[in-house]
Amino acid sequence: MHIIWNLLLLSLSVFAVSRFLPGIHCKNFGTAVAVAVVYSVINFIFGWFLILISLPAVILTFGLFIFVINAILLSLTNKFVRDFWIDDFGTTIVAAFCITLAHAVLKWIFILK
Repeated sequence: MHIIWNLLLLSLSVFAVSRFLPGIHCKNFGTAVAVAVVYSVINFIFGWFLILISLPAVILTFGLFIFVINAILLSLTNKFVRDFWIDDFGTTIVAAFCITLAHAVLKWIFILK
């Protein structure tokens, strides 16, 4: 059940950011759910490896390089989900930051209370 809540909150984060940030386009909430599922699978498969190989950069930037890794994963998600697109990589970095922040806040509100 925790996984479903996490995907729902991530979907809500993607959908909200796509509505407020120009340059990121999500057709509807169903597309946001697809983005959340594909992003979660890609993160599960490749995320740990990208963090591991970029560990010196993550340490030197006090963890801020993880936003670049999230942007790379979001860019991969952009390739796989129809009706979801991001204009350029700069927007992808900003979108990854906003989605991560919104998802953390929503998790804090709804799961941690």
